[in-house]
Amino acid sequence: MVWLPLRDRLSSLPLVLAGPILRRTEPERVTVWVALRESWGVTLTVYATDEAGQVITRRILQGSRQTIALGQHLHLVAVTAIAPPNQSDADSTLHPGQIYAYDLAFTCSDPSPNQTLREALHGSGESPISMSYFEHGLPTFALPPQDIEQLRIVHGSCRKIHGYGQDTLPILDDLIGASADQPNQRPHQLFFTGDQIYGDDVADPMLYITQDAATTLLGWQEQLPLHPGRTPSHLHPSDLPPGHRSAIAAQQGGFTAGIRNKADYADSHLFSFGEYCTTYLLSWSPVLWSGVPRGEDIHLDHRQRKEWKRESIGIENFAKMLWKVRRALANVPTYMIFDDHDISDDWYLNQAWCLRVLGKPLGYRTVQNGLLAYTLCQGWGNTPEQFESGQIGEKLLCAAEQWCASESLDLETGRAIAQYLGLPPSDPATGLPLLRLEGDVWILDHAPESLRWYYTVRSDRHEVIVLDTRTWRGYPSNDQAIAPPMLLSPSAFQAQVKDALDESDRLNAEGQTSIDLTILVAPTNLVSLQVIDWVQHRQLHQGNVFDNDVGDAWNIHKSAFSRFLKTLFAQREQVVILSGDIHYGAMVRLNYWWYESGKTTAHVLTQLTSSALKNAEWKTRAVHTKLKCLVPEGDRELMGWSDRAEQIEIQTIQGLVWWMKRQAPGKPPTIQKFRLKTQRQVGVERAMALTQCEVPPDWHYRIEWIRRPPAQLFRRSVSWVLSLQPKRSSRFKQWLLGLWRNRWMQEGPEVVGEANLGVVQVHWSDHPKYRTVKQDLYWYASWNWGDIVFSRFQTQLPLPTTSETLETATQRRPDARL
Repeated sequence: MVWLPLRDRLSSLPLVLAGPILRRTEPERVTVWVALRESWGVTLTVYATDEAGQVITRRILQGSRQTIALGQHLHLVAVTAIAPPNQSDADSTLHPGQIYAYDLAFTCSDPSPNQTLREALHGSGESPISMSYFEHGLPTFALPPQDIEQLRIVHGSCRKIHGYGQDTLPILDDLIGASADQPNQRPHQLFFTGDQIYGDDVADPMLYITQDAATTLLGWQEQLPLHPGRTPSHLHPSDLPPGHRSAIAAQQGGFTAGIRNKADYADSHLFSFGEYCTTYLLSWSPVLWSGVPRGEDIHLDHRQRKEWKRESIGIENFAKMLWKVRRALANVPTYMIFDDHDISDDWYLNQAWCLRVLGKPLGYRTVQNGLLAYTLCQGWGNTPEQFESGQIGEKLLCAAEQWCASESLDLETGRAIAQYLGLPPSDPATGLPLLRLEGDVWILDHAPESLRWYYTVRSDRHEVIVLDTRTWRGYPSNDQAIAPPMLLSPSAFQAQVKDALDESDRLNAEGQTSIDLTILVAPTNLVSLQVIDWVQHRQLHQGNVFDNDVGDAWNIHKSAFSRFLKTLFAQREQVVILSGDIHYGAMVRLNYWWYESGKTTAHVLTQLTSSALKNAEWKTRAVHTKLKCLVPEGDRELMGWSDRAEQIEIQTIQGLVWWMKRQAPGKPPTIQKFRLKTQRQVGVERAMALTQCEVPPDWHYRIEWIRRPPAQLFRRSVSWVLSLQPKRSSRFKQWLLGLWRNRWMQEGPEVVGEANLGVVQVHWSDHPKYRTVKQDLYWYASWNWGDIVFSRFQTQLPLPTTSETLETATQRRPDARL
């Protein structure tokens, strides 16, 4: 396909540039997001269906909203349908076990004729586009079923357009299509758990396409502020071409993406609001795409042309399958939450990052632009009630329109936008962001009138609590600025975790719900591979925290992690965590015990990780294989006290026991090791450790990695996968790749390190002992191109038991044969 600038083909494009994306969906209200190239009023109507979704029947919900104007040709809206006036309650509520369809109608104030969804999806000269799995042509969905064992939740993270591996999100289209007419079998909810776009690691061809589209869609160029006293005082995005942004990103923006001797990570960093917004449209819809420009046409040198061509291949393959992604997102309720790359690498990682980036005008503006684009393209659909008339979100929408109309020159409105987004004000004297003390941690100062990014989704039987672990971090006040933070400050623990659990308990007590499955979405992992922990602790000791996101994992800050578990388990016995970030998929079980007044209470948590949708790395591809058998994950135990920072950690790997005593966060531990000479006995390592304790611990937990079973076939020789097959290389290279890609080698023991998409189900008996969690990770088989396979991770969730009390264990001496 020959690339053409967007300005040369804009008039032939359909009205709808991206979407519809089905967003928050509840029995009384449904929200749909859409991006248009003109200003229109949008009406959403939800219909009941008969005959397994084949026949559209009566109207149930309806609502209208006007788009907001961000540019001459970019208009967004998240429209919510509710029960029409004078409609009975029985006719105005959606129910489980039913398939519902929705339609959009577009109305314009000028003489232009109204358009239906089907008309608005078609550009001039294009073949008809279907967003449906049915002959009626409308998107459909189903609510979570009454029987929780039929619930299907899809999740994934880290979708980088030029990332390694084929995009796995198109697999969702096949999953929906296989059961579209079965309301209790099709996917019911989709959770994107972070890094839906990458603001920092952007390929040069991708930025070229993004700049071209953003300039045409907005029709104006943003003035990007530079450090006071510098000449010029500002730059336009067009002054910063692809491949030449690393220096200004580090020096004028303070960003850390390229400081680790990898300047190319920030060579094409996004800066402007238009660039961030357009990246979402290019990630979710094929409409703006017209191939990739050739490096030869950009007048690059030979080395740059070679790299441009390499990146272009992955980008073109990504764009080819966007029609499947677009249809899938229109047909399943979709929920999202940011992680760092939605803005920039290491976003709010620690206090040092906040000071170095938010203390610079370009850094502050870029964070504001990224967060504003997130709000309009992701956050609006998560919590549409925040954007209703008179709410903070509506004020933000009005401010965004006004700021865009001023072409970014209205600085007062820009400051209002920052306030609504929750960005901290700057100290007039120093230019640094203001922080305030909360207990023994610093938090970024939030205006009372600012949006919240965390939220909860409930059905009759389950709750999903989505955490914001970026903007409410607690930075240690008595430690250096690079010290790992609490991912949730004390007030955030209360607001995001405890208050959400309390509300569900209240609804259960009043008989409004029967929630007995609790799921938390935590964008970063609670528990990571041991090698990652080793590297991060070493780099923390060396003061080199930006290389591997030291501080993003929950367990790097032991006391904050133990507090999180205590808060969670105070109200729930069994919890499921959905996570991403780490570029591999896995399942981990954490058994937890709390000791108080001679009594022991037991709890269990299962962490389900699905990452990356498209961003595999050589490291994750290595641990995906049999090579991981050389360094298996051992069981780990950690014990601690409520009134002190000291903790004891025990790790057992193939009979070798490591005993570590941590005095305080950030300080090196005291380490001892011994080998079990006899067959391992339950609790013997714990008994060994407890002999070193003057006072028995208040709690301890045990981490177990669930083994990855052999892959199962989902689809064989899939045509659209075969169409993405790379060109064959030399025979020798093919032979080497054959050795690496053969099935035996690729069947690793613990994680899926290739690009993957997760589907979660549960077996939820009334008796907690017989409850089971299952996660299927879908990926592309390297040994037979065209096949889609899945690895089924499964674990039971019986509440853990202890064979002895801590007092007994403390008195017991280790076996003499140790």
